[in-house]
Amino acid sequence: MEILRLKTGLIEENCYLIYNKDNLLIVDPGAESEKIIQQIQQLQRKPAAILLTHTHWDHIGAVDALREQYQIPLYVSPLESDWLQDPVKNLSGLGRHDDIPDIIVKPADHLFELKDYTLGDMTFTVVATPGHSIGSVSFIFDDFVVSGDALFRGSIGRTDLPTGNSEQLLDSIRTQLFTLPQQMPVYPGHGDATTIEREKNTNPFFTKN
Repeated sequence: MEILRLKTGLIEENCYLIYNKDNLLIVDPGAESEKIIQQIQQLQRKPAAILLTHTHWDHIGAVDALREQYQIPLYVSPLESDWLQDPVKNLSGLGRHDDIPDIIVKPADHLFELKDYTLGDMTFTVVATPGHSIGSVSFIFDDFVVSGDALFRGSIGRTDLPTGNSEQLLDSIRTQLFTLPQQMPVYPGHGDATTIEREKNTNPFFTKN
């Protein structure tokens, strides 16, 4: 199984294409649907589903274009499913970026449970990692974890947005991510990949006295 990062949109959100020899999963298609489609065509894999770590605007902007292109289902946390249709809740409608229109996405096809899934012959576990937003989840595969905006290289997600909570986020990371194997790669929603070991040992949010 392989993972490919595509930077999308104004604030370079990370969309990931996770694929095996036949199939492909799309994680957090934030913007630039044509760019994502072009990369999928180059990989020559069949898309099986779209997975969202959370539903802030910069992670959902290309969802409907990809659903229409490939006729595939969308999975999202039940705690944020209604944010897809609400530009205030998904933050696109707050006027923070003049170039961002109100984003309204059609309802999700499936609501995540905190369990193992197998989609496109790829198995992963959905774990709750709230704190950046109430419905944030991470996806744990055998060889890596996709952390959304929970854990970054050298930092953590913002907690000053609606439903954010700094103590909850730190607890989520400690209990759900830092318990993973030390060498496991972490693929965040923005910025470069890291490892569990690196963040446990050097992330200033966890090394403070």
